[in-house]
Amino acid sequence: MKVKVLCRNPDDYVRETKKDIQRVFLLNSFSLWKELYCQNIRRTIRLTFPVPRNYDPTLHPFEVPREYTRALNATKLERVFAKPFLASLDGHRDGVNCMVKHPKSLSTVLSGACDGEVKIWNLTKRECVRTLQAHEGFVRGMCSRFCGTSFFTIGDEKTIKQWNTESPAYGEEEEPIQTILGKTVYTGIDHHWKDAVFATCGQQVDIWDEQRSSPVLSFTWGVDSISSVRFNPVETYLLASCTSDRNIILYDMRQATPLKKVIMEMKTNTICWNPMEAFIFTGANEDYNLYTFDMRFLDTPITVHMDHVSAVLDVDYSPTGKEFVSASFDKSIRIFPVDKGHSREVYHTKRMQHVICVKWSADNKYILCGSDEMNIRLWKANASEKLGVLAPREKAAMNYSQKLKEKFQHHPQIKRIARHRHLPKPIYSQTKELRVIKEARRRKEANYRKHSKPGSVPFVSEKKKHVVAVLK
Repeated sequence: MKVKVLCRNPDDYVRETKKDIQRVFLLNSFSLWKELYCQNIRRTIRLTFPVPRNYDPTLHPFEVPREYTRALNATKLERVFAKPFLASLDGHRDGVNCMVKHPKSLSTVLSGACDGEVKIWNLTKRECVRTLQAHEGFVRGMCSRFCGTSFFTIGDEKTIKQWNTESPAYGEEEEPIQTILGKTVYTGIDHHWKDAVFATCGQQVDIWDEQRSSPVLSFTWGVDSISSVRFNPVETYLLASCTSDRNIILYDMRQATPLKKVIMEMKTNTICWNPMEAFIFTGANEDYNLYTFDMRFLDTPITVHMDHVSAVLDVDYSPTGKEFVSASFDKSIRIFPVDKGHSREVYHTKRMQHVICVKWSADNKYILCGSDEMNIRLWKANASEKLGVLAPREKAAMNYSQKLKEKFQHHPQIKRIARHRHLPKPIYSQTKELRVIKEARRRKEANYRKHSKPGSVPFVSEKKKHVVAVLK
């Protein structure tokens, strides 16, 4: 039997000195050696060739292990540099009850407090630039005109006031542009995205023209009070409201009556429309969940977003329409992808109390939240994002790391590190308790089904459990 043995001579590929050229293989050509010998060069000739660089990553034998290690390091570094809190804007003397973004200026935010005080903030300088006493009681709601020249406030004294966004000249008093005295207490207000029209809610939903002191259109359906109203940013003649009798009602300004309503198991506090998809909206509910609906199919929500451990009080979409932020009574705010049932991020501080209102900035970079310990907090939308100008190489490295993390996001080790979040002890213990309660309910239902007649206890999906009825 013939056995072929591979034989390698180290002299063929090991360098003689450190300064020698790296040799890959030898070319022993007798004719070339003879030619050089004839030229009186009496020494051994070694022809060396440099290693050809391989620019095709698919041919590298260790490409995937290398990329996995880089993705793992990038994920760890992301958690190391995750410092989302930027600033705290203090100055209010009572809890912050509502906030509104300026439609034309990224650095301007308006906030209303429970003592009737309204403040205008400059986020670049992180300071209050103007303070006015708008109402005697709570500032129940605020909205800015679509052009940004003025804003509206409502209070407990049944009044709607329109204010100039610009500060009054030196020596002039702070006076509203106009004051409308209504018949009932108003609990919410929102402005049309294109026209000089705004809507208020209380015992009914009223549509107002800015030039008139009485509503041009009123909608009623039921007898309970309405807590919030929102115009659709895409189909601007549509609006939706939440009522205290667990309803979400949809309206069309071109019709005299409401379109339809969905009755939930528990009360919805507020809703927000998706700025990119005309028919999609998300409601913040008292049962610790958020529900994303398609207004054409209200019998089943698209997604149920679960992670909060107390009532959800406010919700706001990002300008891209791919994510939204929610504020909860459990002293935290969470960022949810629209198509996911669990949050990708949770923000909290030791001093932050119940979060009443939350807003996502128009440049998709920042989040603002107002809580009842009189502070407005500024957060980064992406916790580990580096602020400021990035060098081209830095930007390329960040994009490369992001793609690697996306490629290996489902690997157990990377998934565990990327998903881990530190939670305050009350939220952590409450989450464990809720998990035990849900598991007990599931077990009880399974036992009940097992000992019942086949088919008598139907399976009900999590999405359909919370919707009672849809009325038209």
